[in-house]
Amino acid sequence: MNRNPLIPFALIMVMGIGLIFFLSVKGLGDMKEVAKEKEGGAKTEETAAAGPEDIYKKSCVACHGANYEGGVGPALKGIGDRLSVDQIKDVLVNGRGSMPGGLVPADQAEEMAKWLAELK
Repeated sequence: MNRNPLIPFALIMVMGIGLIFFLSVKGLGDMKEVAKEKEGGAKTEETAAAGPEDIYKKSCVACHGANYEGGVGPALKGIGDRLSVDQIKDVLVNGRGSMPGGLVPADQAEEMAKWLAELK
């Protein structure tokens, strides 16, 4: 009953080389998707389908609160009484104070500003 002690190591080596080959081929297949994500294409499609509430939950809730009550940022309830839609849009696009600009995609800033102006 003499078994060759190198057989398990050889099997592991063959399986490892096969796994490397498989993952390389899989990576080449995903190359276009990865390039699209780097260019921001996938993100644009995702945010284009998102409504103002979805954008708020993703980008704004951390500072303005889940119920628009404020926190780090000011309260957004009644913001339409204090600022016009154009002023709100300007803040969304350019930022103000500690709020950075560009958190809302420029093509959806108008819709988001109207939605915020209607919050009560």
